[in-house]
Amino acid sequence: MALLRQHRRQKEAELKLLEEELARRVEEAIETNVEESLNSEDVKHQIKCRVEEGIKKLFDEVDAQLQKEKEAALREARQKAEQERREREELDRMLEENQRKVEEAQRKEALKQQQKELERYLELERIQKQREEALRRKKIDEEETANQMLLGKSRR
Repeated sequence: MALLRQHRRQKEAELKLLEEELARRVEEAIETNVEESLNSEDVKHQIKCRVEEGIKKLFDEVDAQLQKEKEAALREARQKAEQERREREELDRMLEENQRKVEEAQRKEALKQQQKELERYLELERIQKQREEALRRKKIDEEETANQMLLGKSRR
């Protein structure tokens, strides 16, 4: 029985060694096969084509992204220019309105000043006429007084 066990262990060890050897050979065969495949012109050509396709796809994606960014920047620039134009127009309208208000205020002030000057002129003219009238009356009174004095002297 011990002999059988020993024999069985020996067979298991041999089988294990055979399995390990088989696994090593299979691995070597696979490596050799892979190396040969990788070194073949067809596989090299396929790899080169895939790399070129990948690079082309990457460039196309970068190109598309740059185009999108360019369009977005252009759209943003147009919007900004339009906003600036609207703000400038609004500012121009405000300036025109302010200018109009200033001119209207100046015109009203000029009319007011002109009216004051006219009133002052009319007042001075009225005062002048009153003085002239007073002088005329005084002169008439003096003439009447002189005439009366002359009449009074001539009656004597």
